[in-house]
Amino acid sequence: MVVARIRPVCAAISAVMVMEIGGWVPMKKLVFDYAMTLRFSAPVSDHRFQLRCVPATGPRQQVNDVNLKVTPQTEFETQHDAFDSIVITGFIPQPHTSFEYSVTGIVFVDNANIKPEMSKPLYRFDSALTRPGTTVETMRRPCAGTIAAAGRPLSVMERAEVAMHEVYAAFMYTPASTTIRTTAEQALRQGRGVCQDYAHVMLAVCRHLGLPSRYIAGLLGGEGATHAWVEIYDQGRWIGFDPTHDRLVNADYITIAHGRDYRDCMLDIGIFSGANVTQQQWVNASVHEYRASGRRYGYTRLASMGRVKHGSSGY
Repeated sequence: MVVARIRPVCAAISAVMVMEIGGWVPMKKLVFDYAMTLRFSAPVSDHRFQLRCVPATGPRQQVNDVNLKVTPQTEFETQHDAFDSIVITGFIPQPHTSFEYSVTGIVFVDNANIKPEMSKPLYRFDSALTRPGTTVETMRRPCAGTIAAAGRPLSVMERAEVAMHEVYAAFMYTPASTTIRTTAEQALRQGRGVCQDYAHVMLAVCRHLGLPSRYIAGLLGGEGATHAWVEIYDQGRWIGFDPTHDRLVNADYITIAHGRDYRDCMLDIGIFSGANVTQQQWVNASVHEYRASGRRYGYTRLASMGRVKHGSSGY
């Protein structure tokens, strides 16, 4: 097992009070614990992995005291990808029947004072999982109609809320009804999905309403696993919208990674060699506010199962 304290994402907090309407209120101090376990039915080897599991300090959050543990023991490298998300890479050559990692830390979230950030032109355009078809276009038209019928120019926030409400109304949250490869068009056509699908559909609609938008992977208390939502660019800042819950993102959300869609934000991917191997994956996530009366949320779930043929495969 390797235990590492991730220094690059740590930053000192000079104050934990922010100004909101009505007076001074504390920013939220969240404690998080995220873990993934992968069990193999037979030994695998030559295992290469890439993790996006460590939150980074950014415009709405400061990350402190991060600790990452990886089992089996191996050296790993830490770097940032093109979207400035933290990426952990490593290689396990020896045979093993399980792979585990856990990351813990403290995040100060100041959602009332999000710092300015540059946008990128690519957030205006379709991506592989958000490219619209006739079903997404059918949703975009009434959104555009609602915006046009408002009787006044709607703000970016108001236009994004129109899209969010439409997405929320169109879906029934149904675990295991989609896969990581399901597109926005496919998910909306069946009307069922999970947070990833809600986010992809909202991205597809918003981009075709002229709103730069990006996919967020992160943590939210009570979810038990990772969560996904959308950020819309407005007046130099990225503002979060959660179409799964039909609400604005608040200080209970921790950002881990962002990009054009899920493919830019995969928290764990890997490839290994094995023969007739089945695999089971468990994920556990816990987020709670750091205070004596705070309530702690978290549970474990069976995330996925799969079968691996001869040769190299992955997860």
